[in-house]
Amino acid sequence: MTNKRQMTFEANETVLCFHGPLLYEAKILKTDWRSLDPPHGEEGPVYLVHYRGWKQTWDEWVPESRALKWNEANLAKQASLKESYPGKKKTVPKTSGSTESSERGKKRAKDTSVDKEEDFQKRPEIKVPIPDSLKAQLVDEWENITKNQQLVPLPRTPNVVQILDMYRDSKKDKKAKNDEIFQEVLAGIKTYFDKCLGNMLLYRFERQQYVDIRKKNTGKEDSEIYGGEHLLRLFVQFPMLIAHTEMDHDSINALRENLVDMLKWMQKNSKELILTEYENASPAYQSIVKS
Repeated sequence: MTNKRQMTFEANETVLCFHGPLLYEAKILKTDWRSLDPPHGEEGPVYLVHYRGWKQTWDEWVPESRALKWNEANLAKQASLKESYPGKKKTVPKTSGSTESSERGKKRAKDTSVDKEEDFQKRPEIKVPIPDSLKAQLVDEWENITKNQQLVPLPRTPNVVQILDMYRDSKKDKKAKNDEIFQEVLAGIKTYFDKCLGNMLLYRFERQQYVDIRKKNTGKEDSEIYGGEHLLRLFVQFPMLIAHTEMDHDSINALRENLVDMLKWMQKNSKELILTEYENASPAYQSIVKS
C-alpha cells in the first residue's frame, strides 16, 4: 500500500524533473511506493511523469530524487543548468552579397530549414534510456563542476578507447552472429566522441582544461585522453545525433540496442569506469576561466 504520508508530490502536480543532467517541466500522472529496480533496489516513492511538450512515449516512472518542487529557487536552478550545460553548435555565418541575392538566399534557407524540420519530425522517435544511477552521476557531476569548481583529472584511465575495448572483451562470446554490426557500433561511438567532445560535451568551466590538455597531447585523440564521465555525456546526446542521420529504421534499432546494452554494462561497472571524486581547480585556473 502506498504510504501517502511519505509522498512529497501528488498526482496532477507540476514539478521540475531531471532527464539526464537537465531539468524539465513535468506533470505527475500517478504515484506509487515500490522499487524501480527489483529485486536490488529499495522501495520508496515513485512517480509517473509526463514531460510538457514531449510525446507520451517519453512518460516514465522516476524516483523522488529526480523531481523538484515548482518554485523560484528550482526554476533558477533549471536556468543555471541549461546555461552551463553544453549546447548546440553555433550556425555558420553567412557570406556577404548583394541585397537582392541575400534576400533570395534567406528565403531559400528558410524554406530549406522548414523542410528539414518537417523531415526531422517525421523520423521515428529514438530513446536511449540512461539508468537512474548514471543519471544521478550526471547530476552530481554538474554540481562538482559548476558549483564546486572541480574538474575531472586528465588524462583518464581507463580512457574511452580502453573502455570500448573492455566492453568488446566482455561480449566476445555473445556477439558472434552480429559481430560486424557490433564492431561498427563501437567504431561509431569512438568517432562520435572524437568529433563531439570539443563542441558539445564540455561545460564552460572545462574548456580551458581542454585547451591545456590538447597542447600536452598533440599526438592523441580525445578518446585517448577523456574517460567514462564524458562518454556518458555523449550517450545523453545520442538520440538527437541519431535523429539527424539518414540511417534506416533497422540500423537505428540495431544501434539503439547496442547503446542500451553498453549503458547497462557501464552501470554495472561504474565504480571502475566513472570517477566520483573530482580534483579542485587551482586558483590560477579559476582566474583564467573568469577573465
